[in-house]
Amino acid sequence: MNTRAIRAIYIFEMARTARTLLQSIVAPVISTSLYFVVFGAAIGTRIPHIESVPYGAFIVPGLVMLTLLTQSVTNASFGIFFPRFTGTIYELLSAPVSAFEMVVGYVGAAATKSIILGLVILATAAFFVPLRIAHPGWMLAFLVLTAIAFSLLGFIIGLWAEGFEQLQFVPLLVITPLTFLGGTFYSVSVLPPAWQTVTLFNPVVYLISGFRWSFFDIADVHVGASLAFTACFLAACLAAVWWIFRTGYRLKT
Repeated sequence: MNTRAIRAIYIFEMARTARTLLQSIVAPVISTSLYFVVFGAAIGTRIPHIESVPYGAFIVPGLVMLTLLTQSVTNASFGIFFPRFTGTIYELLSAPVSAFEMVVGYVGAAATKSIILGLVILATAAFFVPLRIAHPGWMLAFLVLTAIAFSLLGFIIGLWAEGFEQLQFVPLLVITPLTFLGGTFYSVSVLPPAWQTVTLFNPVVYLISGFRWSFFDIADVHVGASLAFTACFLAACLAAVWWIFRTGYRLKT
């Protein structure tokens, strides 16, 4: 394995984050803090508890997951799209760097950024609401697995997109609506039975539910189902990336 190539790609991507710290870290933290103020302080006074958990604390895992999903996809997609846009990806493809090493470098950097951002948001949330983590190990496991899986998805989108508009399509018009409808601000159990059944077809429900379970020991779906879905989604993204490099899709043109 060419660890020097992985390290070079990883450091380059992390350095780009350092140059755009205001946009990459500060802006998402401020946006999430506004959610805490609006939903935690304003609406939380009218909904004191959900399943014995204060409402302000209840929404923390959902808000972290919302930021994690969107930022993982955005970071990874922009990271690989710019080399395609400028044409420097052909130099990378002709270098002694394997597809695996390229993916590890770009996806690893994107996942690292998202994990750091998620931990910063958790630390920020502690200033607004009383927060406890029942299963810290599982919390980190869900955080890391989700960041890697959706960074892989972003990497795929960055290879598929032909313009900047397509880069924003999935995060804004697919992931964000699914996250809002996936139990970020409410428990699925409060919905009518028919809507509960419909909601279970939303894949983001399983991610938020498992992540919330690691905090409060409560879940809308069994934690085993959440882990299984995360693992299956990760495997599907890996298979898609393997197929892209095997066929040269959007890489040779």
